[in-house]
Amino acid sequence: MLQNEMNLFILSILMLMIMMMIGVAFLTLLERKVLGYVQIRKGPNKVSLMGMLQPFSDAIKLFSKELIFPSISNYYPYYFSPIFSLFLVISTWMIMPYLTNICSFNLSILFFLCCTSLGVYSIMISGWSSNSKYSLLGGLRSVAQTISYEVSLVMIMLSFIFMIESYSLLEFYYFQKFVWMMFIMFPLMVIWFVICLAETNRTPFDFAEGESELVSGFNVEYGAGGFSLIFMAEYSSILLMSMLFCVLFLGGNLFSLMFYLNLTFISFMFILVRGTLPRLRYDKLMNITWKSFLPISLNYLFFFMSLKLMFHVILI
Repeated sequence: MLQNEMNLFILSILMLMIMMMIGVAFLTLLERKVLGYVQIRKGPNKVSLMGMLQPFSDAIKLFSKELIFPSISNYYPYYFSPIFSLFLVISTWMIMPYLTNICSFNLSILFFLCCTSLGVYSIMISGWSSNSKYSLLGGLRSVAQTISYEVSLVMIMLSFIFMIESYSLLEFYYFQKFVWMMFIMFPLMVIWFVICLAETNRTPFDFAEGESELVSGFNVEYGAGGFSLIFMAEYSSILLMSMLFCVLFLGGNLFSLMFYLNLTFISFMFILVRGTLPRLRYDKLMNITWKSFLPISLNYLFFFMSLKLMFHVILI
């Protein structure tokens, strides 16, 4: 019996990884198409029908190119940091709240916070080990930005933990059967979306990758397989954050079509923001999180704590 459960567990993880990679491939195609239409052009349209196989041809091209290592780079950290980055994101996908409990578990929120905190190290090591001043500056910016926004993210998560009294994402499905959290916590939903943009290093918070001043940013020395692994990690984290957004605020029912339509719409919003907004100034970026998001999320945390305490007193 135990062996059968283990086989099912491994099979479900493999299926999750394969589906996630296919999702990432078509998310890149969606992004290039949307950005094309935003800029009044077509986007990929030559490879197969409407460019549908473009992501796979790009993947074959990238992984078949020669790997080049800068002679003055720190070889092992340089080589392993993109692999570690993708591994972390794939591990974080295990928090997906299956009703069968094959992968999801009772402490999934804590596991998510641990994995997102570790994600800082992969970018920092990528930037440092390349031994380039541009990549080091990109890595430093990203570390400061991610750590700053994680504080507000943890406060919002704590608000949910006090409301639901559980660390399991599965509880969000049960608590949102009649009314979505979106209607109860609308300001927190907006803040969460902006934090997701910052955590995934997306426009207007893409300071880790600045073409105008840092050539490319923390990944400036990477090409071929290393670059594609960093690229896949970034886009799979976008899908992960979109999935979490739907679980926390939009019902969290993995067995309804509406959940996946919502997930696609949130991913589309990431792309639309990139197509429409310019990059922020760095001091403005830090001001938003420390002077706006942190006080609001703290106030909401105290409000939900007092609300829960009041309910307990009434019930007693």
